[in-house]
Amino acid sequence: MMLSSDHAEIVRATLPAVTAHGPEITGEFYTAMFAAHPELRHLFNQGNQANGEQRRALAGSVTAFAAHLVTPNSDTPFQQMLSRIAHKHASLGIRPEQYTIVGRHLLDAVATVLGDAVTPAVHAAWSEVYWLFATLLIAEEARLYQDAALDPAAPYRPYRLVERRDEAEDVFSLVLTPADDGEVPIHRPGQYVTVAVTLPDGLRQPRQYTLSRTAGKTIQITVRRVRSDDATPDGAVSTFLSNGISLGQELEVSAPFGDVVMEDGDDPLVLVTAGIGITPAAAMIDHLAIVRPDRHILAVHADRTPQTHALRGQIAEAGRLIPGFHQITWYEDPADEPLNENVRQGRIDVSALPLPPKPRVFMCGPIPFLREVRRGLLAAGVSDERIHYEVFGPDLWLR
Repeated sequence: MMLSSDHAEIVRATLPAVTAHGPEITGEFYTAMFAAHPELRHLFNQGNQANGEQRRALAGSVTAFAAHLVTPNSDTPFQQMLSRIAHKHASLGIRPEQYTIVGRHLLDAVATVLGDAVTPAVHAAWSEVYWLFATLLIAEEARLYQDAALDPAAPYRPYRLVERRDEAEDVFSLVLTPADDGEVPIHRPGQYVTVAVTLPDGLRQPRQYTLSRTAGKTIQITVRRVRSDDATPDGAVSTFLSNGISLGQELEVSAPFGDVVMEDGDDPLVLVTAGIGITPAAAMIDHLAIVRPDRHILAVHADRTPQTHALRGQIAEAGRLIPGFHQITWYEDPADEPLNENVRQGRIDVSALPLPPKPRVFMCGPIPFLREVRRGLLAAGVSDERIHYEVFGPDLWLR
């Protein structure tokens, strides 16, 4: 995938300016696009719009792709970035025609922010960047829709709530069954679904939640209720799911998607999680207890307190079925939890972990946590290609 030579020179010359103004450009883009197409507000997580994460993620993705195109021997993890975005889009039912709307408003935003610097030639060069990126995403999303036998115009299916279970402080699991009495789709451990709800003010909002247990005749999602603080309000969807849905009611749920999944194999696994990031690890452990109890697993988790540590019972139950299962937990405040070699106080110390040789590592948690753990893993000799990560929300890893 290459830019035309004249456009490559223009993009190379203007990339520093576009990168420097990226969040400003994407902020202008979202404001203008939602004003012209208010129906698209139903497709975008408005919480991520409010806190600026979506703007930063979009800016980072576009400029990273542009840099990849114009940098010889680029080390940008482009295929990983493409796959991650495509899976998110497929879970929302993004359609090819919507890329035209996005492209028009995004390029207009570049011109608005950078002003006279955006000549017709600059506009044409960045238009080519956008459409190369869009074309790759459209093709990847088409493949995902085909594999899932899914019409993107109708991405959701009704599921009925059959059980609600408190897992920890402000964390609960919802167990759902297809309302049409059909089969639950097969999913791979680590994948997620999108749940779309209509809030009391009429705004329809989607959120992605990990499938936190092995598929059977039901699916399970585990939700952390987001409480307000000085900087952010209550989470709109998590609060709705906590207070606004009762047993027997229905939710609209997408097919499973997600590219950070556990592959079959014999490599020992190291699962490193923090907070609600424990959900994909719980699904992986639950799956292996059934199909591969002979596999070696080191599960490492960080949490604020034992009271906020979700899915402890589920993981302990599954772990008892796996002879090679070892769990170590760090708490910021252990409270009355007895400390020992498997329950520690403070932050995860990767150098203190009994890492097996050549492990396959899966991490999930806040990005600063992931970066710190990755540095420790690399220092311990784990190769980068064996380290996989999942982020809840816009992926700002590339920044």
